[in-house]
Amino acid sequence: MMTADVIIKAFVESDEAFITKLRLTIKDELNMTVGEFSEQSGIPASTIYKLLSGHREPNVKLFRQIVSFLKEVEGKNQVEKERSGFIAVIAARPVLDRISEKKIKVKDRLLTIREYSATSMEEAIVAAIKAERDGAIAVVCAPIVSTTIEKVLRIPVTSIMPRDSLFEAIEVAAGKMN
Repeated sequence: MMTADVIIKAFVESDEAFITKLRLTIKDELNMTVGEFSEQSGIPASTIYKLLSGHREPNVKLFRQIVSFLKEVEGKNQVEKERSGFIAVIAARPVLDRISEKKIKVKDRLLTIREYSATSMEEAIVAAIKAERDGAIAVVCAPIVSTTIEKVLRIPVTSIMPRDSLFEAIEVAAGKMN
């Protein structure tokens, strides 16, 4: 859930929940002081201090200003992430060893590919979460785990469809039958 969405949910819940979430958002998620938040959001520092100390109740105008600022920050972060991010490929080591390019050009964009080795579904899920935390803008993984990964990530997930290697494996298996 995006930061602005968390703040909206807390505002609907109660004044106390809103103030608590706002305090955590400013300090932990945005890594800002109240002064920095005030300067960047255009909301007077005294208003934010009064709100956080319980000496002022949140009103709709102030709430809109806060949410608008958070959405602006989230938008900037998303653009920056897309510029500097990478595509994570989660697969077994033998599959990853076949990747020869660490950069690939797609629609006039040069994208970095970062490998995450996994030998079980659990490892693939953990790798996907780590990749998103590392700054991945998308994940490519096996179909058997992609639906689960899509439920826990906020970035796009695409499945590997190994058509050629599937047919090669069938031929090898057929050859071993004799």
